[in-house]
This record gives sequence, C-alpha cells and structure tokens, in this order.
Amino acid sequence: MTRPAGALALVAALAGALVAVVLGFLTFGAQATVAPDGVPVAVAAPPEIAQRLAAHGGGQLAWTVATPAEARRLLADKKIYGVLELAPGPVATVVTSGAVNPAGTQVAQQALTGAATALAGAPKQEVLHPAGLAARVAPLAASALAWIGALVAGLALTQLAQRTGRPIGAGARLLQVTGAGVLITAVVAGFFALWDATLPLTADVLGFVFLAATAFAALQAGLLRLLGLRAMALLAPLYLVAPAVAGQVPELLNPAYRALLWSWTPFRFSTEGLRSLLQGVPDAPDVTTALWVLGALLAAGLLVALWPGRSARQEAEPHLADGVVEVGVH
Repeated sequence: MTRPAGALALVAALAGALVAVVLGFLTFGAQATVAPDGVPVAVAAPPEIAQRLAAHGGGQLAWTVATPAEARRLLADKKIYGVLELAPGPVATVVTSGAVNPAGTQVAQQALTGAATALAGAPKQEVLHPAGLAARVAPLAASALAWIGALVAGLALTQLAQRTGRPIGAGARLLQVTGAGVLITAVVAGFFALWDATLPLTADVLGFVFLAATAFAALQAGLLRLLGLRAMALLAPLYLVAPAVAGQVPELLNPAYRALLWSWTPFRFSTEGLRSLLQGVPDAPDVTTALWVLGALLAAGLLVALWPGRSARQEAEPHLADGVVEVGVH
C-alpha cells in the first residue's frame, strides 16, 4: 500500500530537522559554548607572589607553582599551556610553546600577560619552538584531509563494486587502504610544501601522516564492509568533528562536548602528535599516545576489513543501493 504524500512529506521534514540537530551539535554548538575552565598554567615565582597568583583568574585558570626548570618541563610535556616567570628583577617573562595547541596557548598567554602586567608591568614574551600560521594550521588540516580522502576512497570502491557487480575481496580492500595512505600522504606533503617551505617533510612526519591516513582508511573500510553504504551516515558526520572539536583543548569545551566528542575522537590524537613532530619535539608524550591509538585503529580496521567470512556473492550483495538482493533464475 502506498503511503499518502502528506506522510512522506512529514518524514522528509523530520529527516531535515534531525540533520540540522546533528550538524548543530557537531559544529556550531561546540564553537558557541567555548569558555576557559581550569586552563593549566604554571608560575615560577617567590612563594608569597605565587600564592597571590594562585587566586588569580577564578576558575578559568589552574595554577601550578614550580621552579623555572620544572615549569618548562611541564610545558614541553604539554601538561600546561604557558609559564609565568617572576624571577627577582624588574621584568616578568611569559613563556609559551609553538608545539602546544594554539587555542590553549592563546588563552594562557592572554591570562598570564594580564597577571604579569598587574604585578610587574608588561612582561617579555618568549616562545619555545616558534610556529608560523601554516605550522599552526597544518596538523589539523592534515588530519581532516586524511579522513575525508580515505572516506572518498572507500566510498568509491564500494560504489564501483556495486555498479560492476564485482565482489570486494581482501586484496582489493588492502590495496585501497594502502593506496589511499600513500596518495594522501603525498597530497599532504604537497600542501605542506606549498603553504610553508620551512615545514619539515622528514621521515617521521611523513610516516606519521601515512599511519594516520591508513588507520582512518582501514577503520572506514571495516565499517563499510559491515554496514555497506549505511556506514556513511556515521562516517560522514565525523568529518565535522575535526575542525569543531579536535582543534580545541578540553579546558575550553563545554563539559558535554568534552565527554561526548573530544574524549574519543581520533582526530585529536593525530593532530597533536603531528604538531609535536612538525615543531621538532618527537619525544612529547602525545606522539607516543598517538602512535598507540592510530596503530590500534589500523589493526582493528584491517582485522574487520580483511577477516575471511562470507562468500564472494554475499560480499557484493550488501552494497546494493536499495538493499534489495537480486535473485537469478538458473
């Protein structure tokens, strides 16, 4: 029985509203609710001054009192976003790092500059591992390009298999994953060279980009194998998480976004790990964490994508656009 046109129109309207809710949650909502909450910073100062600063900033800042060497070590490990050094003398120093997320760095720099100005006048600004505009943009851009490029590659393979009626075997999936990894790495390297010739295209940087691209491609290939084109309803919206959430630090996000999106998104691991490598800090803890996370995604994705299971005929059938399996008469 055919549904009335009015019912179909209502379903279409509800679908549009649902898409608007998802897009609003994943993009504009995260950006509209950004506010500092417990941004970690450090102060190296005499005890009486450090205690005064610890009460500065309300809940927006989380102060750590340390020696200059300890504070700079915390900054190198990306456990804080800035350091205020108030050594004996007329001028204070605000220390930040180009290897640290620029969103967190900007908030910390403004807050520390204001605190230093109130105590000792305008401070000196010292930047460790200085980063230009391209170096600040490149890590997140590479992660987003790796995800969308791998996604299009996986979708193209699925669509081509559907149109030709050919099954997608393990060899084809493995070739698509590795091929996408190689080509996307080349694309990212080309953009890096175009944006800023000083960006390092070393083996560790390119190897990391290749790992991220193949990990994303393997994860997507596994989901496409399990769900067919229905996986796009999950994979496509995730692309929106990259600029809206992964580019931020958790202390600036609303707690809901911090728990529901930032806590697990793979983009933040690839972005911050690559940032450290580009700024010449390969020993930063986030590089090791990113290698473990991306390696696990790659292994899990390949396991699902390449695990022998259904017959070749069954492998091809779920990719039909309308979900109908053709039955031939023999």
